Amino acid sequence: MASLAIASRSGLNSPKAVTNPSRMKAPHSVTESAFARLPSGQAPDVDHERVYEQLTVPVHTYEIVRTFPHDTRDYTEGLFHHKGYLYEATGEFGRSRLKKSDIETGKVLCESDLDVRYFGEGATALGDHVYRLTYLSTFGFIYRDDTLELTGTFHYPGQGWGLTTDGKSLIMSNGSAAILFLDPKTFAVERYIVVTDSFSEVGFLNELEYVDGEIYANVWKTNYIVRFSVETGTVTGWLDLNGLDPDPEKLVYPYVLNGIAHDTDEGTLVVTGKNWPSLWHVKPVLAKPGS
Repeated sequence: MASLAIASRSGLNSPKAVTNPSRMKAPHSVTESAFARLPSGQAPDVDHERVYEQLTVPVHTYEIVRTFPHDTRDYTEGLFHHKGYLYEATGEFGRSRLKKSDIETGKVLCESDLDVRYFGEGATALGDHVYRLTYLSTFGFIYRDDTLELTGTFHYPGQGWGLTTDGKSLIMSNGSAAILFLDPKTFAVERYIVVTDSFSEVGFLNELEYVDGEIYANVWKTNYIVRFSVETGTVTGWLDLNGLDPDPEKLVYPYVLNGIAHDTDEGTLVVTGKNWPSLWHVKPVLAKPGS
């Protein structure tokens, strides 16, 4: 298995080792234009050129439908709707918390803080419980969904980044291109997929949201969300959220776009960023040719 050292989650100087499992299947064919961009044998970064050159998958921009306030103290790692409430999991050592709130008013109904030794990561709800990851400890926590009372813990392999569910498995990212599917009772890895587009693997996958047989994932340190098949990992589309950052001079790395919640009632995605002042309901709009 290959490993890749990348920057720290919160902009600290400690390295971040990411394990990328061997592929289960051959990746998609790489186009001639992609080869022209890979003189050193490396896949290009996820940027405007890479996203918009892939003519076989749709690219969407966005229309803002509604805007809500977001607590600028929250370094967002996970975001999801559950039973009519908005849940958010935040990170950073000594500041990580899980909270349940009314999205209309922003009122926090209950919350649970992590011990200062843990850097909180993504979270999701399955049944009557909320599961959340931590960054480096391979240690997760289980809470009641109504009160956020801690009820248990679990272990998983490697680093924890994003977490979602298809109603059967806990689905997690670890910062690589791999997506792991965990049994929610034993927490054993049932299977994994590797996310690939027409260039190569798509790495740095962070916050996740399962929607109708597909997974949406923030690509860390970019303004892009990638959409891919839950069965194969094949990229099925991109969402370009450039221009959403309300203060691009101040909200720079590590205060990047992160957080995706699907609002089934409105048919929108709720998105935000780390320590950003707003949450936005956005509706994907097909990008114009030549964007």
